[in-house]
Amino acid sequence: MKIILASASPRRKELLAGLDIDFEVRLLPGIDESYPANLPTGKIAEYIACEKAAAYNGEIGDDEVLLTADTIVVVDDKVLGKPVDADDARRMLGMISGKTHQVITGVCLSTREKTHSFSVETDVTFKILENDEIDYYIENYKPFDKAGAYGIQEWIGYIGVESIKGSYFNVMGLPVQRIYKELKNVTTYSNK
Repeated sequence: MKIILASASPRRKELLAGLDIDFEVRLLPGIDESYPANLPTGKIAEYIACEKAAAYNGEIGDDEVLLTADTIVVVDDKVLGKPVDADDARRMLGMISGKTHQVITGVCLSTREKTHSFSVETDVTFKILENDEIDYYIENYKPFDKAGAYGIQEWIGYIGVESIKGSYFNVMGLPVQRIYKELKNVTTYSNK
């Protein structure tokens, strides 16, 4: 079976490549990433991953497995998506400063016959971030494509993360250990 990654994220491509699995990136433009307002926060990322997969109905070959994913950050039961600008990033980083938050990645694996989805949650605790640290990070790393306005693998993660409980790679955007396990259950694949 051929693995199709439906993501433009360079981090997701890098992480999936780290499993030594052959895959192809396939993108459809304009996929809606909204979710019902009454959906519990723990279900949002998985819901969006499944909605992304639904957009590919009819686009998956008989010999293909589609992988879609979505990552959100939850702090104080508030969902942080991707910041729209520097002020929004500053607001988000201020919200996670000195607190433990959850990073939740929802994953959907789809073939023509079936769909399987799951979520992985990781707790991340940040030190209290100083305003100049937040400003430096935003100015130098432009975290506008990252949920919660940060990349754990970047400078802010080096200086800010005090502890992590769960998958580090999940915080980067793809829980690769769980995906490897689930792909083995869905299909066989050939190593590079």
